[in-house]
Amino acid sequence: MTDDTPLLMASGVSKRFGAVVALRNASLTIRKGEIVALMGANGAGKSTLVKILTGALKRDDGAVEIAGKDERIGSPAAAQRAGLMPVYQEPSLIPDLSVADNLALGGTPVDDFRAWVEELGIKGLRLDDMIGHLPLATLRILDLARALASKPKVLLLDEMTAALPTDLVENVLRVIRKQADAGQAIIYISHRFTEIAQVCDRATVLRDGETVGDLEVVEGVEERVIELMLGSALGAGAAASVRPPPAGPAHLEVRGLTLGKKLTDVSLRLHKGEVLGVVALEGQGQDELFGVLAGLIRPDRGQILVDGEAVAFRHPADAIAKGLTYVPGDRADGLMMMRSVHENIAMPMLARFRNWGPIGMRREAGLVNDAVERMQIDTRAMGEVQRLSGGNQQKVTIGRWLAMGVETLLLFDPTRGIDVRTKRQIYGLVRELAEQGAAVLYYTSELAEVPAACDRAVVLFNGSVVDVIEAADADEQTLMRAAYGLREEAVGA
Repeated sequence: MTDDTPLLMASGVSKRFGAVVALRNASLTIRKGEIVALMGANGAGKSTLVKILTGALKRDDGAVEIAGKDERIGSPAAAQRAGLMPVYQEPSLIPDLSVADNLALGGTPVDDFRAWVEELGIKGLRLDDMIGHLPLATLRILDLARALASKPKVLLLDEMTAALPTDLVENVLRVIRKQADAGQAIIYISHRFTEIAQVCDRATVLRDGETVGDLEVVEGVEERVIELMLGSALGAGAAASVRPPPAGPAHLEVRGLTLGKKLTDVSLRLHKGEVLGVVALEGQGQDELFGVLAGLIRPDRGQILVDGEAVAFRHPADAIAKGLTYVPGDRADGLMMMRSVHENIAMPMLARFRNWGPIGMRREAGLVNDAVERMQIDTRAMGEVQRLSGGNQQKVTIGRWLAMGVETLLLFDPTRGIDVRTKRQIYGLVRELAEQGAAVLYYTSELAEVPAACDRAVVLFNGSVVDVIEAADADEQTLMRAAYGLREEAVGA
């Protein structure tokens, strides 16, 4: 290995999951002493590439060289032996074991670990502390300290600072810059341009599973990065139909919603007949916002009002009782996969129809058949929902509420992983529900959907609302800039 030989070089990496192409031609090069930002919009392939590099997934094609030697890493243990050490977004420590037990499982040198914990700013940690009793910020630091103690050649950090307070963020940035100056190579995934500008040397950009740029991190580079992320889609979003702004009091209002470091003083207003988009990059608080509104999570503070009345949800049933209906991003969480289309669509009716017998069954069948027709659900697999395509499964999750009527619909990324034709059908159905008087909160990971499906969009960054954008102004570049925190003033919806 010569001095200019990359510590890690991935080239032409591809990965397919059935018909879905996650990576098609991804490449990444990092040399000794570099910090390289790995960037891309949601779904660009960052996580898949990192999992391939660290042995959690096997690549279909391409090559990975470590210190000039071709490697086919078959497991996370093999990746660590080769000198690649990841720190993922979620803690990888076992909550039912102590700190010492977790270190023993991974063979982590205890003295080195202790030294890194101290340098990273965690005081008073005891090795007999139970992991499950420690706060999230501490767990993130422990994961990083454990990784540093293993003395890796290449350290991969995935949204390392997302759950950390400001003082710990500064400690992390200082330590990784110090490590790079000492010769370590670091791959840094973050949605925070300020951090990338502070510590990174280069930025590698992915779009649609392919590496589309490799840039030096200099002043103003963020504009070029955003252009590369969007590609030909820049300025070519769907035209928004101009609809009058909402009038009158809000149907659903959120005031000052706060949940740890995940949500900070979030406020928004949603009217009947309106589709309000939520735009956010990964891990910016959208999951927690929908979880609170669906009754899955209890916030630390803040208010939720329905038609001006303050409500508190201790259980999803409480939210449903107040008319808030949640369609999760993972279809498997919202469907009875081994039941029929009819049973899945009829499920909410069981609580509403109290009169059993021929009349009740006839009414139920009529509503279900109407929903199937309006949703254009493929009925060739009426036996079990699990036999339907992903797009048809998603139609079933929405169709059950179309059949019953809905007051407030919480849609979390409803078109993820489905074809263009079905997406357009869902846009139309969401608009139909709004025109019938429903209020729709619509999170999407695809920026082009905002002008196609929404009236307005609130943008979340670091758990706060940083912008509210009318659909007519919601081109992808504007949304991307806001999602990266590049808009100046924070506002409330």
